[in-house]
Amino acid sequence: MWPVLQVALDFMQLKRSTGICQEAVEGGADWIEVGTPLLKSEGTEAIRTFRKLYPGKKIIADTKTMDTGGFEVEIAAKSGADIITILGLADDSTISEAVMAARKYGAEVEIDMINVADKVKRSIEVEKLGVSYICLHMGIDQQMKGDEPPIDTLKKVVESTNIPIAVAGGITAENAGEYVKAGASIVIVGGGITKATDIRASAKALKDAMNGVDVKTDLAKKYSEDNLFEAFSRVSTCNISDAFHKQGIVLGLTPYIKHKQKMIGRALTVQTTNGDWAKPVEAIDHVKKGDVIVVDVGGAPVAVWGELASNSAMIMGANGIVIDGAIRDIDDILDLGFPAFARSCVPNAGEPKGYGGIGIEIKIGGQVVRTGDWIIGDENGLIVVPKEKAVEVANRALAVHENENRTREEIRRGSTLSKVNELCKWEPVK
Repeated sequence: MWPVLQVALDFMQLKRSTGICQEAVEGGADWIEVGTPLLKSEGTEAIRTFRKLYPGKKIIADTKTMDTGGFEVEIAAKSGADIITILGLADDSTISEAVMAARKYGAEVEIDMINVADKVKRSIEVEKLGVSYICLHMGIDQQMKGDEPPIDTLKKVVESTNIPIAVAGGITAENAGEYVKAGASIVIVGGGITKATDIRASAKALKDAMNGVDVKTDLAKKYSEDNLFEAFSRVSTCNISDAFHKQGIVLGLTPYIKHKQKMIGRALTVQTTNGDWAKPVEAIDHVKKGDVIVVDVGGAPVAVWGELASNSAMIMGANGIVIDGAIRDIDDILDLGFPAFARSCVPNAGEPKGYGGIGIEIKIGGQVVRTGDWIIGDENGLIVVPKEKAVEVANRALAVHENENRTREEIRRGSTLSKVNELCKWEPVK
């Protein structure tokens, strides 16, 4: 029977989950996981629902139990769950009680190793306690930071134990085959299936990959520091704002860009005074390919940048200019296709006096910017993402983007935005 594909239903809405699950099963999903968010939002009714809908399928209740193992296993098993998850961080007595209760009610226990430091050692220990499965789980928040999949750990756990090993977290059709080759018996996939517009096809692609077929996909892909430009290129500033909890928004600057054009790059910071264009122009000589020159003029009204500077910066490899102040020659800059953001556009420029500095910390539109921070701009506006948070923000923005794509597909099929999200049901209780 191995390997099996388990679809993780990590949603708030039960009705939405059932429709997505049906398509996943039609695409080849073998086991069905009632995810932790779904259990918390809909309770054990979610388990009962899937038990009735799929009497011949394994139903996993991802309770992530940490205490009262016996009691929570009893609740889930009586509701129709075949497998109940207990955290590997739980006390041995919690796990033992869970195992005894599972035997009593005809269920099995799976240990979730999320955040366990020594996964090999703990796997050996919990197997002796009588659990049926071990899950090596890289949590969503870990994935967003660009952590590497635990392939080496999986191999060690497989070698050290004699029970089926599940893997979860960041698995896509591109890498599922690697986990199976390393010994995984159960491949657990959430977003790599459920975010797709064509869920049947994504589930089938996962099954194909598990059977050795080479599959290419960008769905649910996670990015590292080395390919952040590609990651930010796939999302809008709106996606980034949602993912970054509305932080980093630069206020008051106008985008001078073409329709659908984006500006993405690392900041090269400049500070100057009203009309003094010496430092902004000198900064062009310091540009690295892909940089965005970011100039703090304190919102002053005399231009410190124009077409000649844009032409020069573009040739040097800059990806755009941001000025908390004035710019000119916008018609020519637009013809160049050089992305520009500025507080105002005026015809008059100042003189090169040389005040200010390059590469220092500045502030534009209410946001602190340092050289190396990421600057992303489009027709919606401009966002600063601190370099330390860029990997996580980019991956979370991609998750927002993919979730929106799935919502858009459900609307296309006849639902509405309100119905997809069950807004009335989830309004605050009064």
